[in-house]
Order: sequence, then C-alpha cells, then structure tokens
Amino acid sequence: MLKKILIANRGEIACRIIKTARKMGIATVAVYSDADRRALHVRMADEAVHIGPAQAAKSYLDIDRIFAAIRETGADAVHPGYGFLSENSRFAEALAQAGVTFIGPPQSAIEAMGDKITSKKIAAEAGVSTVPGYMGVIEDADEAVRISAEIGYPVMIKASAGGGGKGMRIAWNEDEARDGFRSSKNEAAGSFGDDRIFIEKFITSPRHIEIQIIADGHGNCVYLHERECSIQRRNQKVIEEAPSPFLDAETRARMGKQAVELARAVDYVSAGTVEFIVDDNRNFYFLEMNTRLQVEHPVTELITGIDLVEQMIRVAEGKPLPFKQNDVTLRGWAVESRVYAEDPYRGFLPSPGRLTRYRPPAETRAGPMADAGNWIDSQPDEIPPRAATGIRNDTGVYEGGEISMFYDPMIAKLCTWAPDREQAISAMHGALNSFEIEGIGHNLPFLSAVMDHPRFVSGDISTGFIAEEYPSGFTGAVLPEAELARIAAAASAMYRVAEIRRTRISGRLGNHERKVGADWVVTIDGQDFRTRIDADRDGSTVTVNDAALRVVSDWVPGRSLAHLVVAGQPLVLKVDRISSGFRLRSSGADLQVRVRTPRAAELARLMPEIQSADQSRLLLCPMHGLIVSIDVKEGDEVSAGQALATIEAMKMENILRAEQPGKVKRIAASEGQSMKVDDIIMEFV
Repeated sequence: MLKKILIANRGEIACRIIKTARKMGIATVAVYSDADRRALHVRMADEAVHIGPAQAAKSYLDIDRIFAAIRETGADAVHPGYGFLSENSRFAEALAQAGVTFIGPPQSAIEAMGDKITSKKIAAEAGVSTVPGYMGVIEDADEAVRISAEIGYPVMIKASAGGGGKGMRIAWNEDEARDGFRSSKNEAAGSFGDDRIFIEKFITSPRHIEIQIIADGHGNCVYLHERECSIQRRNQKVIEEAPSPFLDAETRARMGKQAVELARAVDYVSAGTVEFIVDDNRNFYFLEMNTRLQVEHPVTELITGIDLVEQMIRVAEGKPLPFKQNDVTLRGWAVESRVYAEDPYRGFLPSPGRLTRYRPPAETRAGPMADAGNWIDSQPDEIPPRAATGIRNDTGVYEGGEISMFYDPMIAKLCTWAPDREQAISAMHGALNSFEIEGIGHNLPFLSAVMDHPRFVSGDISTGFIAEEYPSGFTGAVLPEAELARIAAAASAMYRVAEIRRTRISGRLGNHERKVGADWVVTIDGQDFRTRIDADRDGSTVTVNDAALRVVSDWVPGRSLAHLVVAGQPLVLKVDRISSGFRLRSSGADLQVRVRTPRAAELARLMPEIQSADQSRLLLCPMHGLIVSIDVKEGDEVSAGQALATIEAMKMENILRAEQPGKVKRIAASEGQSMKVDDIIMEFV
C-alpha cells in the first residue's frame, strides 16, 4: 500500500488528486514555485515543498528539484497529473531506478505513445487506421513548406512531444506553414523541452472523439466509453461531453476495441486516452495517445461512476481492476466547460491577474458519481447534497488568489450530469450563469453563448465550430426579443426595490408609506421597453410593451447575483449597479440596462454620444505577457497583415499583425520586456 504521494503538478489537477488520496487514507505532498506559494493545492496537501522560480523549466519541469522534494518528504509515490512531467519517460525511468512508484504507465509505453511520430507507426502496425502525413522529424521551415505542399493543404503542424493544444498550428498556405513551423517549434521547446515537429493532413470538419482506457498489470484492459471534444479553439479543447451525440453503439464498440488493442500492443498499464478524429460518415482515424490522466476525465467519471484517480493509484499498487468490460455501464450525460482566464472580447487572449471575486455555483451530487469520494473535500458537512442533476467544479483557485502569467490559464472545470443531454446542457447553462468571476477577463460569457447555440444544442458540431460560428471573434451573445423583454421586466422590478432602499436610507420618508412610480422606460443597449409595475407581497406583475410578465425574486440591492422567475421560467442575472440602472450579464450577453421615468428617457435620447479616442495609430499590448520578438524597426513601412511583434503569455505565443498599412514611428517596447494590457508597443505615422 502506498503511504505518501508527491503530486508533481499544480492547480486544479493537484487539488483533484489530493481529494482522492485523502479518501483513500494516503498522505499527500504538494510542490510549488515562487508564483504558487499561496496556491490552493499547497493549502490542501499534508506537506508542501518549494521547488524554485516561477518559470516552469526551473521548477515543475526540473526533475532534480522534484527528486529533492521526494527525498525531503519520504514520498513513496509520485502522481504527475497532466502536462509538465506526466509524459516524460526519463522522469518515469528515474523514479523506477530510485524505487519510487510512478502512478502512470511504464516508461516503455510513454516512449512509444508519448512520441506522436512513433505512436503513429505503432498504431499503423497494430491495424489502427491513421491520418496521412509525414512521420519524420522536420528540420527547418523550408522543409516544412515542401512537405506541406506534398501532403496537400490544409495541414496540421504538430509538436511530437506536444499535448493540450501547445505546439500545434493549422496551415492553409505556404506562408502559414512557415510561420506555423516557427511558432510550433518555439512553443514545443518552451512547454516540453522537445522541439521536434511533424506534419499530417488536416481533415476538414472533423469531430474529435476520444476513448478512455484503463489497464492493470494483470492483463486486464477496458475502455470506459468515449468523450466528444470537438468544441476547440486554437486546438485547445473548451467544452467536452460524454458520451458523444454522434456515435452509435457499433462505432463506439469498434473504437473501444481499437483503443484497447493499441494499449495492449505497448503493454500499457494505468489510465490513458486514445484520441481519434471522426468524419461525417463515422470513419475514424487515430490521432494520438495521451499516456496520462486527461483534463476532461471528470465527464467519464460522471457517466460511469468510476474514480479514475483511485483506479490509477490501485493499479500502481499492483492491484487488479475491480471490474471487467461488461461491468462498465453508460448512464446519463455529462458536460464539461473549461473556465479559462481568457478575454473572449479580445480574441480570447490570456488575462492573468487577481481574482477579486470567485463564486462558483454550489455543487450537487447526482447519477453514477453521487456517492464517489472525489466529491468530498475535507469535512463531512461539506459533501454536496443530492439532486436530480449534478454540478461538479474542479478548481485550483480561490477568491483573492492570483492567476499567473507563467502557467496554463485554467481557472476551473465546471461539469454537470443529468439523465439526458438536453437536461445536462440546461444544467450547465444555469451553472454558468450562476458562476461569478471578477478581476480578470474570463470566458464564461462565451461558454454560456455556446450552450444556447442551436448548432451545439442539436449536436451538429465539429472542431471548426468556433471558427465557423464566430469568424470575427466573440462580441457577446445576441438575445432574442422575448428574452430581452424578460430582462426588462426583471430590471424594472429590481430597480423598484433599489429605489425604495435608496429613499429609505436618505431619511426622506419618515413614517409615510412609500409611493413608487409605476411607469418606467427600460433601455437595453439602445432598445426601449415601456414597462408598468404592479407590485404585491409575492412579487410583481410587469407589463412590458403590453405583455404582462410575472416576476418573483428575493434579490436585494448590493447582491451581485439575482435568481428570478420571470414568466414562469428561471432567470439568473449577474448584477452591477451603474448610473440609472444596471449592468446585467446573462446567457453570454453583457447588457447596459437603464431604467428611467418616461420623461427622463425622452431627455436621454437627446444627449450626444461620447466618441472613443482614436487609437488606430498605436499597437497596444492585448494581454499581460512577455515580448518574445519585435519583428520591425523604426522607419519600416508595413503592410496589412504583416507580423509586428510576438507576445508570450500562459505558455502560448501570439503574433500581433498590422491591421492596415503604415510606417513605424516609434518602438516603445523591447524583447524580453513584461507588458500589461494596453501598454504601447509601437506607434505609427
């Protein structure tokens, strides 16, 4: 039996592993960098060891520092989580030589499957269908362009040791192949310490569907059904669900069988994931095998009731799996939304900073995982209640904590379970609307908008969904007229409550009954709704443009979240007070809502609009990050689309390009400089 596990990771996955280890009675050791000194995983673990500077290469990726922490604490096992050293065969081998248990696959399997070039060759030999491509190592950009032309555009440029969307680019032409090779190589070197690149054919409109497997050291290997991971941005998964709305039972079984056969071909032990791309005709092709726990593993746990971390630990202890393939059932539906510190209104650029507010929705237990231990944190009275639908939030942050620019922008993984897909999506929609995050940019509005998108709701999705449905980026959801009317009714009722509160505080009422005006004009982003309020003890009936809507709410001024029932349907609003109204956020829309008397609304329409300052001659930094390169000089003439500078933040490189022709007047930044949002990088004539 293992007695003490060192977790060679950070953030939500470290916290997740600690929960299961605690349930199993195993002590835990956290490691942390300078940037993570006050991190949640450090608080949760039984012990914590400092391992170096904020840069991952000098801390979480430094094998010598991890081994020093093992020796200091006497840990007899290491769980690597995902990323960092999780697929580093040298690390697994060094642990084996030191007599420390690695909670993961054997070194030989990591080498075989962790290298994407080698894994594709093995998959082909094992009879698994693979994507056409060039499996040799590509030396330079010229060779990348030549090979891409031979394969035929579009192509996918990928890091051999990559994962998590890092070191991946799609190229549709020669210029993109050249730029993509450079960026992929740099990202791969920085994220994995391995800059080898290969190229394969990019299949248009594919679905990304993966099979979870787990194997023990006694010859048992089973697959735990599939996950659909097609909602991606920059090759990074954003929303996952299990099962897939596209697969039928026959295809699921064939994919599962191939995944198991591939695992057996490399004597695989522990949890792993075999990823496929699937075309419109349900033809599937091997993409890669991740020899580790996946980010999206919770949705598999939710539909099977199997705690994957627990099984990884049991297998590492030499125990056989307690179930066979026929024992693995598929019950209900689960959806996972990755909540990132990325600003969707700025092209999803990283947004590190301090969480001035972090209030996730309350967790509830339901379905196969209702009694599983990874719902349990530290105290029995913290176990979430049972419910018809489940909410689970895997996180590694807390209110007042810092989202660092040095690591992945993950804030949380919000998951819901329900008996069917429609209910799971509905539960996710409500949970996202109830999730409060302030202080940084985040993608909650975008996630909410996707949950409402007809194409997603129908299950008609592909890996191109975001690019196809949001070609100009995300600017906020556009709500239908009926929903705006419900929000207008809610705003009227809330404003009435706020006005009563304000006047009472002012002391003007004395002992007299408060008389509140009944007629208001609610202006939502320039659109007027005439409302009339008839209040009673139980709520209000608000007439909006001649339609009577019943509003029931317990909202009081100062509360940042309003739960209402409007016209018989629930409505959740995030609330901030502004002059003469509210800033209300719901379902991916960010609305400026003014509530005025009819006369005040009439006068407001006569006021001139404030013009924004002209910033067209400035290149402003769109995120917190480091300047990797400045690609022009003062006095250079630049054309539209030309690369001007490259910014690195949260392990991703972002190339900033000229929006229009111009001449560089002044360069205000230099390579290696740390920049904040809206800092000036350069000016143009």
